[in-house]
Parts: sequence; structure tokens; C-alpha cells
Amino acid sequence: MVKAKDRLFSLDIMRGATVAGMILVNDPGSWSHIYAPLHHAEWHGCTPTDLVFPFFIFMIGVAITFALSTKKQTENVGSLMPKIIKRTVIILLITLAMKLFSNFDFSTIRYPGVLTRIAIVYMITSFIFIKTNWLTQFRIGLGLLVTYWFIMIVLPVPGFGPANLDPETNIGAWLDRLLMSGHLWSQTVTWDPESLLGTVPAVATCLSGVMAGHLLRSKLEMKDKALWMFVIGAVSTVIGMAWGLGFPINKALWTSSYVFYTSGIAFTCLAFCYFVFDILKLRKGTAPLLAFGMNALAAYILAGFIATLFGKIQVTADSSLQGWLYQNLFTPWLPPKVASLFYALFFVGLIFIPIWILYKKKIYIKV
Repeated sequence: MVKAKDRLFSLDIMRGATVAGMILVNDPGSWSHIYAPLHHAEWHGCTPTDLVFPFFIFMIGVAITFALSTKKQTENVGSLMPKIIKRTVIILLITLAMKLFSNFDFSTIRYPGVLTRIAIVYMITSFIFIKTNWLTQFRIGLGLLVTYWFIMIVLPVPGFGPANLDPETNIGAWLDRLLMSGHLWSQTVTWDPESLLGTVPAVATCLSGVMAGHLLRSKLEMKDKALWMFVIGAVSTVIGMAWGLGFPINKALWTSSYVFYTSGIAFTCLAFCYFVFDILKLRKGTAPLLAFGMNALAAYILAGFIATLFGKIQVTADSSLQGWLYQNLFTPWLPPKVASLFYALFFVGLIFIPIWILYKKKIYIKV
């Protein structure tokens, strides 16, 4: 168990803010009334909402470094692999349960998804981490991004012709239809925003978090660590913007430029949090974010189940519990977008209640 005085508060606080943000953008009162920053980019580009998922994966990489570094040195690598696989399988089973809870139909169940990607990326990155050193991890991450660029930009798309980045005709969408036809995102049907091929650069995002973890565990002075994270973050963001001129920043495709860009911002945000919360120790008022951060995955899973339940419970013939709450608590006295945002904040607060109880009782659910 990590002692409080040795805990990386910056990671917990940033992770807490990220998971709260994930819940906020996933649960508006109405999808027809959302402020632009709370929307994903329509295709190319990046909004604040498009930072949330890569931030979470980045922090998984940081956590892997802290969780497995000592075990890597003191335990047999072979004994770690079954533990990693077990955790991956548990997350995948929870994902399956959530999908079936929403719609109990194996014939149309969506195979990809946020938790699915988290589980697979966690497993692959953990295997890379326990088998290699930091330099090899860096090279693998860079190699994955260059390889993905080559696949997406150079290789022709079977049945469509030259490589392209359009939603339905890029090679990732083609591969998803080939392997998972009928099991993709219901709102698109022909492609999925968490595509199979997109897992490749997502692993690179996680490895960028591993690099941050190595830096934080180094023997450098704390202020030097923060400075280096700021520098790396700035350089990575610029590289992402420059690469985006030829390989556009795109969350749904998880392009290589998107990895550099979002990882750069994640490095910068973590540097800021590290300076404020771990160096200056300014932690007053951070308990709510710590509560979310210390049970981040549990909070996200709980939010998924509760949101589905609210959508299933019928209060009237034409209104679910979610719709009834939104229409009766917020729309009568607020403009549409404000009402939708207030419902999302209300939902985050609702999830916060059990998470706060767990935090106060010092119960941390490890999947």
C-alpha cells in the first residue's frame, strides 16, 4: 500500500478531474443542446472533449509505471503476466455486462468501446513494460505511430482504392466491417470510433504515460521533473500540430498526430498538477477530485450502469426517468443548453455520492 506522504497526489487529482469530465460529456440532458466544447469534433480537429479519453489512457500508462516497476524488479516476469491478463478479462467481462444490460442481444452487441479499448491497451502496454526498458518502450511507441501513419496514409483500401481518411472508407473502417460487421457503433453502423486498428496508436498514448511515469520516478529534483514535463509537453504538442498538417488530428481515427498533440497537453497538465499539488502541496478543496481519482474506473463503470438504468425506467408512456428528470427539474427554468449542462452536472453529483462514501471509508476498488 502506498503511504499518503509518498502518494502522487497530482496523478489522483488529474485522474479524478478526467473521469468526472468523462461522465459530464457522456451524460447531457439532451444531445440536441450541448455547448461546443462539450462536443467531439465532427471529424478532423480536437475539442476539449476529445482530450478526455486520451488523458485517461495516458494516466493508465503513468500508473503502470508506478504499479509494476518494483514488481518487475522483485517478482518473476512470468508471474506478473497472469495477473495482468486476469485484470484485463475482468474489465472485458464488466464491459460485456454493461452492454448486455443496455440491450440483451448477442447478435448486435457492440464489440469495440471505451472500456474494451482501455482493457486491451492496458494489457498490451503492461506486457511491453515488464519485458523492456524505457528506451525500448520509447522506440516501440514511436514505431507504432509511424507504422499506423503508413497503414492509414499509404496502403490502399480494399474495394475503395487509394488510402483515405474518410469515415466509411478508411482502412480502419474497412477492417472493422470485415471482422465485426453488425457489431459496430449503432449510430454509425459502418465504422466505429473505437476501431480495432485504432488500438495501435492508443497503445502509443499509454506508452507516453509510461514515459511520464519513468520521469516522475527518476532521481531528478522535483522542480526539474516538473520543468522537463512542461518542455516535453510543449514539444510533443508542437510535433502533433505539425504532423497534423499532413495526417490530421482526429480522435475517432486516433491519428498519430492526435497522439502527439493530446499526450503533449497531458504532459503539460500533469506538470502543472505536479507543481501545484506535489511540490507546493496546495491541496485545499481537492478532496472531491481525489475521491474520483482513487476510484476512477469504478466511477466510470457505475456511471455507465446508472445512465443505462435511467434510460430504461419508464416514468410515463413517452418518457424515461432520465427524460423526466431533465424535463421537470431543469428545462422549466433554464435555457436549453444550460438545462442540458445542469443535468450533466447533476448526474456527476449523483455518481459522486457513492464515490465519496468509498473515499471517506478508505475503500478503493481495484478491478
